[in-house]
Amino acid sequence: MNVFSTPVADSPGDVLQKHGGHRPNITERPADKYKALTRNQLEAISEYGNVTDDDLFAMRVVSAVLPFRTNRYVIENLIDWNRIPDDPVYKIVFPQRGMLEDDDFRRIADLLLREVPVQEVAQAATKIRNRLNPHPAGQQDLNVPRTDGDAFEGLQHKYRETVLFFPSQGQTCHAYCTFCFRWAQFIGEEELKISSKDAVGLHRYLAARPDVSDLLITGGDPMIMKTRVMEGYLRRFVDDPALAHVQNIRIGTKSLTFWPHRFVNDDDADDLLRLLDDLVRSGRHIAIMAHFNHWQEMRTDVVHEAIRRIRNTGAVIRSQAPLLARINDNPDVWAQMWREQVRLGIIPYYMFVERDTGPRQYFEVPLVRCWETFRGAIQQVSGLGRTVRGPSMSATPGKVEVTGVQEVAGEKVFVLRFLQGRVPDWVGRPFFAKFDPEATWLDQLEPAFGQNSFFFEDELRLLTSKEGLA
Repeated sequence: MNVFSTPVADSPGDVLQKHGGHRPNITERPADKYKALTRNQLEAISEYGNVTDDDLFAMRVVSAVLPFRTNRYVIENLIDWNRIPDDPVYKIVFPQRGMLEDDDFRRIADLLLREVPVQEVAQAATKIRNRLNPHPAGQQDLNVPRTDGDAFEGLQHKYRETVLFFPSQGQTCHAYCTFCFRWAQFIGEEELKISSKDAVGLHRYLAARPDVSDLLITGGDPMIMKTRVMEGYLRRFVDDPALAHVQNIRIGTKSLTFWPHRFVNDDDADDLLRLLDDLVRSGRHIAIMAHFNHWQEMRTDVVHEAIRRIRNTGAVIRSQAPLLARINDNPDVWAQMWREQVRLGIIPYYMFVERDTGPRQYFEVPLVRCWETFRGAIQQVSGLGRTVRGPSMSATPGKVEVTGVQEVAGEKVFVLRFLQGRVPDWVGRPFFAKFDPEATWLDQLEPAFGQNSFFFEDELRLLTSKEGLA
């Protein structure tokens, strides 16, 4: 049963009144009109102080390889410019020198200093990107289903219950995270992009698969889309009986950090809330999968208002984030963030291990430290915050949680288990890996107790072989 601040109403006017009766004039600097800042406007940040010429040059070098985009809401409300370069949101948004390996940095820097043609810089950048594992965990090779012999581009179906859909109009963001594992979506190389405009194909695919209970609209950031575009993908779930088995609709977004005005002051913010309201009334569980990396992202009045308005539709907000070196690799940061999320009505959901892609060497944290950070944080929150799971690796076989470090039969081991798997029977099964204090990802671990392989590896090889995929 949904709980609203005012009685549920039928008319659009009454629904709007339920969401506050008006668009609150909540505007920290700047005004509530979105405008992106890209690589060509990097010099604009120098007005905020403490940004040196060397800093700006390093940003130009790194952003020639990895995508960069932000906006004035972020830089004027979320960053403490007296703390840079150590401010966490600054590192989330602005490229840093260490995000490229030294040889790669010097190569691009030399090209920029010599003012070579843009095409030469682009070619060098492409060679670097190709070494950065642009699509980890089989995103393009293993997760894309085939219908009538053809790949359904823009859709992924890795787990039985859950389908991911990448609407082409949502394959950018209000700002880019420097650590984003989907950075390849944003660099302009079409062969690396996952996207589709085929709403009809999506609905047909789901209608034919009654085992699918969950649809995740992802990106990029779907909240970059206008509501009328999102309607084209989601409106049919309100009243189409062929889609009745799809009970849970998730929308992955960083907009509550990067542009909370999307739910408050954007021209179609109220239309978006009505859509969420209609989906909830249809009996669906609507989950806004919010990406928060630090409590600092939740301190403005407008994000508080955005959260309130979303919750008033009956939609649930769940939070997830990777553990990142230099940004949130501290249990106190996570504990404070989870406590604040619970206070605001957000459900802590996942702590992820930073994926093995992009500038991983800058952000990755050894698995043992991930577990220690999670354990240190979870001890500081009440049961309402202990809904969070992790630290979890979204690896090729599935989501693998580091449950702990123990000594078993005289051997120090990682205790692991599947939270989700390509094969449903793997889920919930514990397994053990030799303790390795330097390991940062599943493929760096070895089986414990003299075993030759982990229990799932033979079946995984079959699934991922050409015969298994045919």
